Amino acid sequence: QVHLAESGGGVVQAGDSLRLSCTASGRTFGHFDMAWFRQAPGKEREFVAVISRDGSSIYYADSVKGRFTISRDFDKSTVSLQMNSLKPEDTALYYCAARQGVLTTSPQYDYWGQGTQVTVSS
Repeated sequence: QVHLAESGGGVVQAGDSLRLSCTASGRTFGHFDMAWFRQAPGKEREFVAVISRDGSSIYYADSVKGRFTISRDFDKSTVSLQMNSLKPEDTALYYCAARQGVLTTSPQYDYWGQGTQVTVSS
């Protein structure tokens, strides 16, 4: 079992930055691929970014490429999402997720956090 706890969400203006963090506990952090997904009201959960268990592979959704950066700290068992140049369309509930197996951008993850809200005003 893996417990994931997100933090760092908030209300910001367009163009601002936020940094989300997700702390993992319960099992060996380095065994899991870690990803961020988001879900806006009335929309399906969508992929944002993923980093492989050893940190060597990273993928982003086209909508965030060049603005968001995912990273992981093995000493602290955390995965972070640095979000720059935020847009109103980035407004959503952001979820951290963990998975063992083939690296994927689909929401087929084994463990999920409760989410942290990001609201970007225009």
